Amino acid sequence: MKTTGYNVAQALPPNTTYFLWGSQSWLRPAFSRLFAPSTAVRTPEEPPKRRLQPGLAAPPQMLNSGRGKSKRHGALLPLTAPLLLFLALSAQAADLPRFRWQNFTTENGLPDNRVYSIAVDGDKVWAGTDNGLALYENGHWKSFTVADGLAHRAVLSLALDKRTHDLWIGTMGGLSRYSAGRFDTFTQLTSGLPNDVVYGVSVLGDAVWVATAAGGARLNTRTHQWSPYNERNTPMYEIWTYSVTAAEDKVYYAVWGGGVLEYDVKTDRWKDYNDPDGETEMVLFKDQGLIHEITTSVSYVKGILWAATYFGASRYDGRNWQNFLDKDSGLPSNFLNQVKSVDGTRTWFSTDKGLAYYDGERWATYRPSLDTHAPEMLVRDEKGAVTRVPVETAPAHHYTFAIDFQNNDVWVATAKGVSHGIRILTGDSSR
Repeated sequence: MKTTGYNVAQALPPNTTYFLWGSQSWLRPAFSRLFAPSTAVRTPEEPPKRRLQPGLAAPPQMLNSGRGKSKRHGALLPLTAPLLLFLALSAQAADLPRFRWQNFTTENGLPDNRVYSIAVDGDKVWAGTDNGLALYENGHWKSFTVADGLAHRAVLSLALDKRTHDLWIGTMGGLSRYSAGRFDTFTQLTSGLPNDVVYGVSVLGDAVWVATAAGGARLNTRTHQWSPYNERNTPMYEIWTYSVTAAEDKVYYAVWGGGVLEYDVKTDRWKDYNDPDGETEMVLFKDQGLIHEITTSVSYVKGILWAATYFGASRYDGRNWQNFLDKDSGLPSNFLNQVKSVDGTRTWFSTDKGLAYYDGERWATYRPSLDTHAPEMLVRDEKGAVTRVPVETAPAHHYTFAIDFQNNDVWVATAKGVSHGIRILTGDSSR
C-alpha cells in the first residue's frame, strides 16, 4: 500500500513513535520501548480544540436581573437556576450510560501504566500491560511476568475461554495460555504460530484464532493442530493482521492495509472487504463499503460487523455499509484502537481522544478534557447537537486501547492505567 501525498502525521496519535516497516512507505505503529525504529516520526502537537457550548443554557437576563422575582421569593431564581441547568443537561444523557470512574495505576499495584488489553472473567479482571499481565481480584492486583512463564512482558491482547476459563494471551514474543495456575507458551519455533507478535486472539469452542504480524492462524485445542492463513490460501494481500473476532457462523480479521477478511465457517471460504476509494485518504464514496484499508479492530455480534480503522468506523449488516467519521458523528476521533459491540447496535469505541459509546442514534464520550483535563462527558443527540454533561470523574486518560464488560460496569485499558466505570443506574440496565 502506498500513500498519496496525504499528511500521515495528522492522523496519528500525539506523542506516539512510529517506524517505517520494510520496503513499504506506510508507517507501522510501534509500541513504546518495544522497538528500536530506524526512522522515527513525532507527530506535531494538536491545535487547541474549540470549546463545545452546552446545548441548553439559562438566558443571562433571567440570572442577572430582577425580572421574575416576587417580593417573597426574590432570591429563589438565582439559587435554583444552576440546579435547573444541571437537571436540564443531565436529562440529555438520561438514557445513556453514566459512570463513576475508579482508576488504577502502578501506585495501586499495576505492573505498568500503559495498558493494551482488558478481559473480564466474572469477578476477576485481567489487564495486559507493557510490563506483564495483571489480575485484579478481591480488591488487589497481582502481576505475572516472564519469570512466571509468560511468553513476553508486553501483553497486546487477551481472550477468555468461557467454557474452561482459560486465558489466552497475545504478546510481543508468542502466545501464552494461563490455565490452572500455570502458563503454556506457543512460539514460531515450538508450534505452528505464524509469528511471535500476536496482536489479536479470539476463542470459540475448540478453536483459538490468532492475528499476528505474519498472517492469521487457528489452533484446534483438541487435536493440537495449527492451520495458518496468509496470502497463499486467502485473499489476504497484506499479512499484517491486527485483530480477529470469531462467531459460530463467521470469523473476521482486521488486516492492516488490507481491509477486512471474512471466513465463512459453513462453506470454508474466504472473502475480503476493501475501501472502494482504493488507496485514497479521502472518503469519495460514503457508505459504499469499508471506510478505509487500515483496519485495527473488528467486532461481530448478532450478524452485524463493526470495523475500526485509523480513519473512522464502518458498520455492515450483510447488505449495507454505514460509515462514521468524527465530523458527522459523535466519534471524538477517527483514530480508533478498538471497536466492541454489545448487540450490533450499541457499540463502544476506544480512540486516541476518549472512550465513545453509540446507541444507534446518540453518542457519548467519556474522557478527561483535552485542554483542562477535567472530567468530561459529551453527548451528541440524533440532530447533531453536542452537550457537555456535568460529571465528577473520568477515565484515567483520553488515549484508550480496549474495553470489556462486567454486568453493568465497564473496564477500560488506557495509556495511564486501568479504569473501572461503575454504572450509575437510573432504571435502565442496558450498557
